[in-house]
Amino acid sequence: MNSLFENARNAINRMTQNRERGHQPSQEDIQAAKQAIQSAYSQCSQEEKQELQQLERKLDAEHNQLR
Repeated sequence: MNSLFENARNAINRMTQNRERGHQPSQEDIQAAKQAIQSAYSQCSQEEKQELQQLERKLDAEHNQLR
């Protein structure tokens, strides 16, 4: 796996873990995660793209809960 993909996955996982501990992700956290996902799209396999799409849905769900 490439490092951009790992960075995107790690960003989402950190947000999820922080949320489970009662910490709301900031808008900056969400933007950083979105940028990591978008960067990873350019250098990943089809399988990884599918996982990135799942991560994006998870991120959108997190973002919607902040509103």
